[in-house]
Amino acid sequence: MKKLLHIIATPRGKESHTLKVSESFLEAFAKKYPKCVIDTLNVTEEELPALGVKTVQGKYALLSGKDLSGPLAKAWEPVKKHIGRFLSADAYLISTPMWNFSIPYPLKHYIDIIVQPRYLFRYTDKGVEGLVKNKKMLIITSKGGDYSTGSPMRPYDFEETYLHWIFSFVGMTDISFINAQPMDAFGPDVAEKKIEEAKVLAKKSAEEWQEVQSGDKSTEIKSGRT
Repeated sequence: MKKLLHIIATPRGKESHTLKVSESFLEAFAKKYPKCVIDTLNVTEEELPALGVKTVQGKYALLSGKDLSGPLAKAWEPVKKHIGRFLSADAYLISTPMWNFSIPYPLKHYIDIIVQPRYLFRYTDKGVEGLVKNKKMLIITSKGGDYSTGSPMRPYDFEETYLHWIFSFVGMTDISFINAQPMDAFGPDVAEKKIEEAKVLAKKSAEEWQEVQSGDKSTEIKSGRT
């Protein structure tokens, strides 16, 4: 494994519950894969390209099978840069809190930039084909309430549902989650306990991390929860 792309979607830095868990994963991961480059992209700090008229026109041109040229090609240069950075990684770690039952808007912005036709997916006579294959993703989240299986709040967790399906849509079959929850609903003592539990899971995940083998035909979406 040569590169892990760590996508951060929290602006809170050291105060972030999510990053406390991610740090445990990264520490153990670095020990297992000492030669692997950790490429960190904080989408709350990065100046992401706007999806303006020319960019969207370019997307529809690609969807219709055309190549980009002139102003459309120029507008797409920063988009292609981010797509290239994403695809250059062998594995992914996403660190994101839940915001309003879903993902923070900078992460949605980033996903809208990279999930593009002919780059991450394509349409065929058999339907949509995801092009991001034989790669693995861990998504570490923190949530203010308890959205675990069986909780009354579980149906309102659109964060995990969305991230699960958008990355399976582009071809990824090995996606797992570690959720630190609840962080706010039951006070700081419970939050600290849940963070520690999630850190244990994160460390174990790194220690057991295995690269996705080329040609893996699995269609299972794996999901581990605290």
